Amino acid sequence: MIVNINNLVKEYKGFKAVDINELSIKEGEIFGFLGPNGAGKTTTINILSGLYTKFNGEVKIFNKDIKGDSIYIKKNMGVVPQDLALVEDLTAYENVTFFAKLYGLKGSKLKDSVKETLEFVGLWDRKDDFSTKFSGGMKRRLNIACAIVHKPKLIIMDEPTVGIDPQSRNNILDTVKKLNEQGSTIIYTSHYMEEIEAVCSDICIVDHGKIIARGDKEVLKDLVKREDGERATLEEVFLSLTGRKLRD
Repeated sequence: MIVNINNLVKEYKGFKAVDINELSIKEGEIFGFLGPNGAGKTTTINILSGLYTKFNGEVKIFNKDIKGDSIYIKKNMGVVPQDLALVEDLTAYENVTFFAKLYGLKGSKLKDSVKETLEFVGLWDRKDDFSTKFSGGMKRRLNIACAIVHKPKLIIMDEPTVGIDPQSRNNILDTVKKLNEQGSTIIYTSHYMEEIEAVCSDICIVDHGKIIARGDKEVLKDLVKREDGERATLEEVFLSLTGRKLRD
């Protein structure tokens, strides 16, 4: 397992934003966190990525405790945040180079990795442009490039398609699949059902900080039986389990 969580609790003034008894994520899979805004997805991601250090419970990544071996874990992890992490007064090339240097890349390896990564996300021809000139989809792709330039073993993507057009969304979903094919384990959070279905091999439905169901999409669809005998959709499963629509 690449991630192991036991008895994880994160509270804010007595409110449990995250309350996960046990969760393990296999190496080499695309693991989906599915839930509405406020379900606890981003808080969990912030714990896994090391942004939140005050919590109760045990979190291990690469079989190392996140509190004791955070430097090693961060060097082998890439994080694509929901809010764009770009420097507006730097070009695309300079943005990716900046993050590559943070991960210790130098010399020819640095230059080669930056070029390869920008080509991978389809932005090499725009390498000298500032991100302020980019469309929303291009900014999202550049955001991904900054997170993967060091070829991390584990990539965390928190709502990476927020606010973009369908074509750009499909481009990013294709990128996620390619990254996985190249050997990266991916944790993908979203409140878009179709995205989770398209890319994730293992899906975890979360609500109010708790895991309420887990399995591949076929297993989850069998959790709810429709009166007409037809197969339930994930949207219907989520509504049945939580009493809420996925997107309010």
